[in-house]
Amino acid sequence: MDRRSMLRLAGGGTIGVLALGATAGCGADEPVHDPDPLAAQEVQARTDAAAATAAIALAPQRHSALTAIATERTAHADALRAEIDRVIGVYGDGTTPVHRTRTNAAAQPSGPAAVASGTPVSPSPPPSVDALRAQLTTSRQSAADLARTQSGYRAGLLASISAACAVQAGVLLA
Repeated sequence: MDRRSMLRLAGGGTIGVLALGATAGCGADEPVHDPDPLAAQEVQARTDAAAATAAIALAPQRHSALTAIATERTAHADALRAEIDRVIGVYGDGTTPVHRTRTNAAAQPSGPAAVASGTPVSPSPPPSVDALRAQLTTSRQSAADLARTQSGYRAGLLASISAACAVQAGVLLA
């Protein structure tokens, strides 16, 4: 073997090792994250807003209260989505990174939230005011329970949502 053949063999081997390392590095999957705990609260807020809007059909005399509830619960959902997006981050061009999360079959939206997400569901009758009150009470308790596990802004946001749901159920729907 002459010197030129030896250098070609060594150079080819080095390039092969580098190419293999680059391929292995590019082939690694992105990490899969647990779902953000605020995501379920966002779905619940959108469900409550849709239920309040639908309840107007059964209780037109409470139109203003139900509209206020729907508007406020939509604002809650938007605030929760903004916080989730803030944690994920935003690129300089305004796009958000791919943030793969584990799916949980039990957390799939149903009812009005499923319609908003594009999941086909059968139509359900509008909820009564009593059913909406119970739904808001459940949302209040859920937000309060989650607030105890969070800190900082997230805890404050959830506590505020819990308090608003308590007012909606106890004052606006009383």
